[in-house]
Amino acid sequence: MVLAVAGSAMVLFATGKLRIDLIALCVLVALITLRLINANQALYGLTSPATATIAAMFVLSAGLARTGVVQWVAQKIDSLAGKTESRLILVLCAVVGALSAFVVNTATVAVFIPIAIMLANTRNISPSRVLMPLSFASQFGGVCTLIGTSTNLLVNSIAVEAGIKGFGLFEFAPLGLAMSVAGIAYLVIVPRHLLPRRRREAEQIDKYRLADYLVEMRVRDKSPLIGKVWETSKASCETEVELTNLLRDDKAVSRPKRTRIREGDVLLFNGSVDVLVSMEGKYGLELLKNAKVDDRKLSSEDVKLVEALIPPRSNLVGRTLRASDFLRRYQSTVLAIQRRGKALRERLMDIHLEDGDTLLLQGNKKCVERLLKSSDLIVTSELTELYIRKDRAIIALAMLVTVVALAALNIVPIFVATLIGAVGVVLGRCITIEEAYRAIDWRVIFLLVGILPLGLALEQNGAAIWLASAVMGHFVNYGPLIVLAALYLITAVLTEAMSNIAAAGILAPIGISLAAAIGVDPRPFLVAITFAASTSFATPVGYQTNTMIYAPGGYRFTDFTRVGGPLNLIFWGLAVLLIPRLWPF
Repeated sequence: MVLAVAGSAMVLFATGKLRIDLIALCVLVALITLRLINANQALYGLTSPATATIAAMFVLSAGLARTGVVQWVAQKIDSLAGKTESRLILVLCAVVGALSAFVVNTATVAVFIPIAIMLANTRNISPSRVLMPLSFASQFGGVCTLIGTSTNLLVNSIAVEAGIKGFGLFEFAPLGLAMSVAGIAYLVIVPRHLLPRRRREAEQIDKYRLADYLVEMRVRDKSPLIGKVWETSKASCETEVELTNLLRDDKAVSRPKRTRIREGDVLLFNGSVDVLVSMEGKYGLELLKNAKVDDRKLSSEDVKLVEALIPPRSNLVGRTLRASDFLRRYQSTVLAIQRRGKALRERLMDIHLEDGDTLLLQGNKKCVERLLKSSDLIVTSELTELYIRKDRAIIALAMLVTVVALAALNIVPIFVATLIGAVGVVLGRCITIEEAYRAIDWRVIFLLVGILPLGLALEQNGAAIWLASAVMGHFVNYGPLIVLAALYLITAVLTEAMSNIAAAGILAPIGISLAAAIGVDPRPFLVAITFAASTSFATPVGYQTNTMIYAPGGYRFTDFTRVGGPLNLIFWGLAVLLIPRLWPF
């Protein structure tokens, strides 16, 4: 029964039919209903030190980001980046890797995406050449410390609960640094051969394939629209088209939807071609068939086009634009949505948004400022004004140093140290308590609530031992090194298809059972699982940072396989070579 629950969960994680946190809660309910765990064990995920530590790290990272520390570092690298592509990739990878060792890597990548695009554009380099290295580098850094990723903390917690000695704060550093050096060297050398060189889109309407959905129509004499405001006109209510601009004397007006329409005005509409054509006779409009629509006609001195990325913890994920009241909150028009290379243009208000979606928005300067300040969107085509709260930034940095010192010197357990840091950034007014709650990725927390009891059920019901003998048994005769290599490879493959935390949570108990069966120290196997689950390069869905840079970089799915696949093999080879030397069997 345990295997049936675990297998069902893995299938659901891989297919993405349901949210990962909902899958985890379904797993928990199934384990309780089938009496595979008792009522007290059902709370194991909530009471685990890993859960508290991960939540505290989200808060501490938010304190560093909100006070401007991460952004200040990001905007200071321009002078270091040089003029060449290789130098830019080297500097970006080194800085992002160092930050990601102590700051949640999704928060780091969110800050660096617009910075990296700006640095690439000023050097006439395609952003696709730098955004993939940016995502990969954040994963390099995350494996260098115990607090670098949620996966590290999860596996450490499972080890401690099994009576195995926990890992130190910097115990992963030697292997992590070796992999980081190899990974950065690979990314600096590889670009001219494997990294895609996507054409930088000069026109947003080309990138979002809007040409067939945008038309210009001139207002004829005796048109019923003359003297009317589009926003309140009958035509606006009767049709589902969007007025994106109003040109008067070849110049765009500042507030097209609220400007009274005159004869001779040119209206730029976005909508279904059939509806747009039918409007011609009904509303006294003349379709300008040979007119070329470009970005300049969608923007003006007051109206701008911007791209905005939906990050993993956005409140917009899973909701529609209509349900989230997007238009009222941001006062901007959504022209198109891009999802994994595919442009979506119809019934935009009713599309359920996903993390990684990119929105093409049109709005005035105040709207853009509102978008830049939103925690639910990352504007990738504009840079936020650098605002560092020096006094609060010092407090945030002091809290980070305190956490590192307390944990590294074993003064207090790691989860106590991170809780001290989290409470410190709130008491120090680096962030408010409301911002602290919003900073926590509750999907990860509830994923742990379901996955940790599943790992417990795998152990106590004998499923982990059975899997260890049935699936990995034929590797045992070849020695622990071959077992380690197989375990790393299996974890890496699973991580590309499902949540890295889920993969680690399911495989860690199996690794412990394998070590017991062979009679060796389980720590080398746990390290292999940790590193394999924390470094996912071959697909855009294997790790959140890969999903975040997918649309801004204009990537295709196969780009990750071509660039990331060899890198996964390099890390596999390094793991098999170095883990037994750093953690002897």
